[in-house]
Amino acid sequence: MENKDVAFGRLVQIMDELREKCPWDRKQTIASLRHLTIEETYELGDAILNEDWKGIKEELGDLMLHLVFYAKIGAEQNQFTLDEVINGVCEKLISRHPHIYGDVRNDGTLVQVEDEEDVKRNWELLKMREGKTSVLGGVPKSLPALIKALRMQEKAKKVGFEWEDKAGVWKKVVEEMNELLEAEASGDTNHIEEEFGDLLFSLINYARFLNIDPETALEKTNNKFRTRFMKMEEIALSRSRSLAEMSLDEMDAVWNEVKLMMAGKAGS
Repeated sequence: MENKDVAFGRLVQIMDELREKCPWDRKQTIASLRHLTIEETYELGDAILNEDWKGIKEELGDLMLHLVFYAKIGAEQNQFTLDEVINGVCEKLISRHPHIYGDVRNDGTLVQVEDEEDVKRNWELLKMREGKTSVLGGVPKSLPALIKALRMQEKAKKVGFEWEDKAGVWKKVVEEMNELLEAEASGDTNHIEEEFGDLLFSLINYARFLNIDPETALEKTNNKFRTRFMKMEEIALSRSRSLAEMSLDEMDAVWNEVKLMMAGKAGS
């Protein structure tokens, strides 16, 4: 097995060489890399969703390259070094895991934990003692709205701001659904938008109580719709038709045909 230090040192050396000798790599800044890093992160997300281990390995490498790239630029700008980045996260992990590193104390007392939820709760409390002013402060504003809602709910839960049970959450979903219908009847677009957002937020809350990741669930539905719709197009073409030429009833019939076809493949 290859030594981790050797492998990582090789990546750092290649980055140094590229930054010195490659016109494209020399030109890059933290701003120009930002959208590329986001794209790589989404590619990793796709590979994870598909349980594509070969793809995961490749995308992890791409992301690691980006991290080394940012550290290289930081060093050039006299902001920080790669060693400082790595040591910084090491110190953070040690300070936030006092239940593992017994010599680390929290207000003079070792933090005792019983389960995963205790660890999460302590993590947030320790972050607040490090100078954070809000438990929501660590949620990036640029996150997609659905993921941002989930992360805010999770963080609020860690300090005890949480529904008592699943029934209460579902009652809230129904309440928001009725408020959306009332808003729709009013014809006030802004109010409709607000109530629709409230309903989505409540559904994300309910997903948490079902132990379901709403982002993953929605993406799986997106993929299912894509597969079925493209199969519809394929069937229509095989019959010398296009979907645009079909009536809604005809398309619905093909859709049901595709559903039965896909269900049969899933059961085979």
